[in-house]
Amino acid sequence: MNAASLLTVVFLAALATGVVLRLWLGYRHYRHVGAHREQVPFDFAASVPLADHRKAADYTRAKIRLSIVALVIDTALLLALTLGGLLDWLDRAWLGILAERSHAHGLALFASVAVIGFLVDLPLSLYQVFVIETRFGFNKMTWRLAMADFAKRAALAIVIGAPLLLAVLWLMSAMGDRWWLYVWLFWLAFNLLVMLIYPTLIAPLFNKFSPLEQGDLKTRIEALLERCGFASSGLFVMDGSKRSAHGNAYFTGLGAARRIVFFDTLIQKLTPPQVEAVLAHELGHFKRRHIWKRVGLLAAATLGLLWLLGRVIDAPWFYQGLGVDTGSTAMAMILFVQVLPVFLFPLTPVASGLSRRHEFEADAYAARHAGAGDLVTALVALYRDNAATLTPDPLHSLFYDSHPPASLRVARLRDCAS
Repeated sequence: MNAASLLTVVFLAALATGVVLRLWLGYRHYRHVGAHREQVPFDFAASVPLADHRKAADYTRAKIRLSIVALVIDTALLLALTLGGLLDWLDRAWLGILAERSHAHGLALFASVAVIGFLVDLPLSLYQVFVIETRFGFNKMTWRLAMADFAKRAALAIVIGAPLLLAVLWLMSAMGDRWWLYVWLFWLAFNLLVMLIYPTLIAPLFNKFSPLEQGDLKTRIEALLERCGFASSGLFVMDGSKRSAHGNAYFTGLGAARRIVFFDTLIQKLTPPQVEAVLAHELGHFKRRHIWKRVGLLAAATLGLLWLLGRVIDAPWFYQGLGVDTGSTAMAMILFVQVLPVFLFPLTPVASGLSRRHEFEADAYAARHAGAGDLVTALVALYRDNAATLTPDPLHSLFYDSHPPASLRVARLRDCAS
């Protein structure tokens, strides 16, 4: 067996294993949530009505069914693009139009794959928003707003994405054997720039941000920020209710551009002490340097992956083993991006476990600076209002969930309050 055939076998084996495991975990989660639909967990019985618990179970199961359909479709598309020869056909088609594998050819190839992916994903995305989210009372999105969002994202992809991609393709062809290092430095600088400009230039394209009005909530938040030593450029309320009934709070930006944002739905549903506790949790992520730790891990992983791409970019077996006859810098990147999730899937529980650890640390920080009791009542209200299941399958949760199960999270906070 030659190297190309070996890669094909390994790719198919990894893909099949991942699909089977995902289907099995989804089935376990579906069964477990359904089996506990008629009984609110004891710790939540006083605060979550049975009707809301049933709604959360039905909402969770509806999303699981959709995710299974999405998995089958995504797997079929991946096989069509690679071993099915669609990428190879697109490569030849654009070569016939542009006459050479230039940067324009690479850009056209990327655009083709992006458009195909978008068109395949669009029906499921619309079903998620306009059927499932609407059925459970969360969707506030109109068709007009959805089309406007699409137009804005497409414009950003053209204005920002196309020049970015061209720059990467140029670096890959002009910087010799160490192109991967220059691409990584460029990627790192670009991401830091986006973190800096996102709050003031990009986010306002999609939502309206209004300064938080004077009152008890603002007084509490300002006192919390002073206690925690957190400086920001302002407190803002985002009109999240025009798209969804779900609520959240976050901070974004770097340095002087850093700002704190509350969804209007969050302020409407929670009391000022509860909103303060939710923000204290987010500040806990900042104070424990979780964001920079994740950025550092992502940067290190990206550097390693780019180095790996540099090792296979000139290897004919890499392309042939994935259904492509002739290689190029653009084709190498597309293939790498397409198949990489298949091989990285086993690391999912590691990433999930690290995220859950950070959530516990942020909860502990919030308990010290805003009160564990207020965070407990806020979380219970958010679980209830967002129809988040209180009874996830333990193995599914261990594998996937970025946040700890509600029962375990609340139990730890209650221990802090006692």
